Amino acid sequence: MKGIRQLAEQLDISIGTVSRALNGKPDVNDETRRRVLAAAEELGYVANQSGRSLRQGETKVIGLMIESSAEAVENADNFFLGVISGLQSVFARHKLDLIMLPCPSDEDPHEYLKRMVARRIVDAMIISNTQRIDRRIDLLSRAKIPFVAVGRSVSASNSPWIDLDFEGVADRAVERLIARGHRRIAITAPSSEVNLGYVFLDSYRRALERHDIAFDPSLVIRVRSSEQGGYQAAHELLLLEERPTAVILIYELMAIGLYRRLMESGVIPGRDLAVIGFRDAPRAQFLQPSLSCFRMSLYDLGAALGRMLLANMPAYREVYPDEACNIIWPLELTPGESDAFQVGAMV
Repeated sequence: MKGIRQLAEQLDISIGTVSRALNGKPDVNDETRRRVLAAAEELGYVANQSGRSLRQGETKVIGLMIESSAEAVENADNFFLGVISGLQSVFARHKLDLIMLPCPSDEDPHEYLKRMVARRIVDAMIISNTQRIDRRIDLLSRAKIPFVAVGRSVSASNSPWIDLDFEGVADRAVERLIARGHRRIAITAPSSEVNLGYVFLDSYRRALERHDIAFDPSLVIRVRSSEQGGYQAAHELLLLEERPTAVILIYELMAIGLYRRLMESGVIPGRDLAVIGFRDAPRAQFLQPSLSCFRMSLYDLGAALGRMLLANMPAYREVYPDEACNIIWPLELTPGESDAFQVGAMV
């Protein structure tokens, strides 16, 4: 591949003229621009963007930081694969590129992000898997790098975030189950310090209290958010001396593992145990009985994340003046057969 100097020599014009033509400057006539672009394509010339980015103080790249682990690979059809298309629909309008920054599960996310910030590889960040106390938020704020967090944190203060309505999910699920006669309702919670687990559990406790149902810690099953976690959750529920009549799952793929373990023991979801899931996954759509679950458009969520991030970047703030406010993202309950039975009608 030839450089810009060789390109100029090939065309017998100055390097400056070639550079201006390649960069679309208006002081180059159309015929010269056509010659330069045609020659660049023929010779395989690609402009070196890194030097230009350093001079302009921007990379035109947005980073999406996610956790990289065996669990994340297992859940390959989950959350972010749906969100990315929505993000790209917004960033493409401004010729911004999106790159994935997978943090290994055995590395401190704060230290990983420090390395990314030091390398100046992105103009802005989207961080996920937000912890209750998340040092990444302070790091990005001090570095003056625009960012949006997927999920709230007590570290967030005035920082921008979009969080799924975990309170609403737990509250509505408990209300739905109590209306069907359930009093002993189990719930799954993450085994990590991710903040959504605290929000989910707090809402569950408040909903029980409204109905004078005592909180029972044995009904809070802390497992990984995966199919294997669902399998383990079902196993732990089956070991309880007084089994629950219902369970609320915090992650979509958990239902697959949970169904499998229940049926291995002759316990039928929707008949012996009511199940309500969270979000939706292609692999969970074919469960029988059909799963009652909370759903949303991942594409729309991704687009909202993209707009919020740009609203917090000086170069794009005026384009998105009404998109900077924090959002609790709603979810819609899709009724299925997995929680349809009434406790008084159980046989």
